[in-house]
Parts: sequence; C-alpha cells; structure tokens
Amino acid sequence: MTLHMHFGAPDLLRCRFAISPLWETHHAIRTLIRSEGHGYHPQWVRRAREAVVGLDLEPMLLMMPWRGYTPDFLCPPPAGPLTTLEGELARVRATDPAAAHPELSRALAQTAGSADHPLGRRMLADPAWAIGELADLYERAWDALLAPYWPRLRSLLEADIAFRTRRLADDGLAGLFADLHPRISWADETLTVTGRNGSATHSRVLDGDGLVLVPGVFVWPAVVGGFDPPWQPTLIYPARGIGGLWSEPAQEPSQGLSRLIGANRAEILVGLDTPATTSALADRHGLALSSVSAHLSVLRDAGLLLSRRHGHQVRYERTPLGDALAR
Repeated sequence: MTLHMHFGAPDLLRCRFAISPLWETHHAIRTLIRSEGHGYHPQWVRRAREAVVGLDLEPMLLMMPWRGYTPDFLCPPPAGPLTTLEGELARVRATDPAAAHPELSRALAQTAGSADHPLGRRMLADPAWAIGELADLYERAWDALLAPYWPRLRSLLEADIAFRTRRLADDGLAGLFADLHPRISWADETLTVTGRNGSATHSRVLDGDGLVLVPGVFVWPAVVGGFDPPWQPTLIYPARGIGGLWSEPAQEPSQGLSRLIGANRAEILVGLDTPATTSALADRHGLALSSVSAHLSVLRDAGLLLSRRHGHQVRYERTPLGDALAR
C-alpha cells in the first residue's frame, strides 16, 4: 500500500524524533523469524536463536502477517524522545479490550486460517487476555534478544537522530526526507511512502498532528508508516550505520597517542566517530562506568571532547582538536 501524508503549516511544528525499545523488540522478532534483515544481522541471529529457545513466540506470530496490518495498540507511537520498555508496555497493558478487539480481528484476517487457530479464537474471545499475553511476551523477548545489546543499539539510534536533526537544521524537511529510505519521497508538502506491492493507496491529512520519526535497527529493509487517529502519525525507518553494528572497531589508536594520553583514553577518543553516552562507551570498550566517566572528564577538560545534553542523557563527541589528535 502506498501512503500519502499531507502536511500543513502546524504539522511542521510537531515533527519530532523518538527511540522505541518496543518497536525494536517487535522488529527483532520479525527479523528472527523471517528471512528479511539477516544480511546485516547474521551474528545477532545466531545468538538470538540460542537465546530464544523455550520462548513460545506463536501468539506474536499471529499478529505479524507477512504483509498487511499489525495492531496499532501493540506498538503505539513513542510518547517521548527517550522512552523505556517498561513505560511503553504500560501503555500496551492499559489498552481497552473493546478497542483492541477489532484490531486483533483485522490482523488475524491478514493470514488465512489465523482466526480459526486455537490461539486466534482465544484472542478474539478474550481480548483482555490477549493484551496481557502479548505484552508479557514482548517483555520476555526483550530480555532474551535485545537487553544485552541495548547500549550498543541505543548509541547507534542516538547517533542517527543527531545526524538527522543537523540535516533538518541545514536543509529543512526536503533535505531530511531525501535520504531516509528509497521508498520515501517529499513533494508539494506531501510525504509519500511507496508500497512494495499492490496498487492500494491510503491518504491522511495530518491536520496539526505532525509526525514522529523513529529510527530502527531491525526494521531494515522495510520502512513502516501510518497509524490512524487517535495515534500520532509515525514513520519507522532504517538507521544509518547498521552495516557496522556488530563489527568491532577496526581503527586502533597509534602508539604515540596511547603514550601521550593513555591507552584507554586513546581508545575512547579514537572510537568516538559518532556521539555516544557514557554507558554506550563502557559497553563498547569493556570498561567500568566510573572509569569511562573519569576518562571523559579528562578528555573534555583538555578540549578534545564536547558534551551535549539530550533529555536525561549526555552524549560526548570530538572537537576539531580531538578529531585531529585521533587521526
């Protein structure tokens, strides 16, 4: 299906970025059970298949048709820029069963026989049970599949948002949308997400609701857009840099730099090609948070790093002097 989102002047003021652990969990499950996406994540898939042993994903599979509708209440648009899985799942669990029933029915109708499956019948007969079961399954999948890697994933997603916001500031919406995804285009104040098959189209006048832009690691190669009222329109697109997500940094600090500022500080400085938080750097370099924090303070005081606050987090990036020294 091709989606057209028509912007007005008020919508330009309500475009925002957000990170969603729940959406990452959803698409990680899809990546694990589908062939799509394995090209960038084979290392993770091998580990995830071992971690998922004993986890019954069948209820979730019924809500993930190969093509077509997935219930909106399962992955609502993030309420803020830095949501937590606990906060997002609280919203899922608060879903009105009467509102969930038609969405469950629509999702089951996408795949022949799903509505007659024993689990499908139980979901339709008891949507309150379905909501709780699916939310609990997301939580267990998160613990098994993503929690061990979240600092690395979050660092990449934050770096993507930092890049996109600079692009927005420099080139406006036209520049921002120009390279989000090959199937995304912008013309005449309309954002179009071209479908991969079929000729059906769906249009929505945003009417002041704006747009939430959510970078994703596991959504590749797809782009997901939509959400009808009462949800805020949302677009989930592949983040930059996922090709190198699972590889270790190839660049090593020079011996001279290591002698000058110390081996650990040199590795942190050289590894900061994109902005990162203290926790992401601790995970990347296998160091204690307290040690990384102390090293970052020294590098910042020496004029090699800048720190910028984003919500409740602080991200560090190299200054021009830091770039020169790292090279």
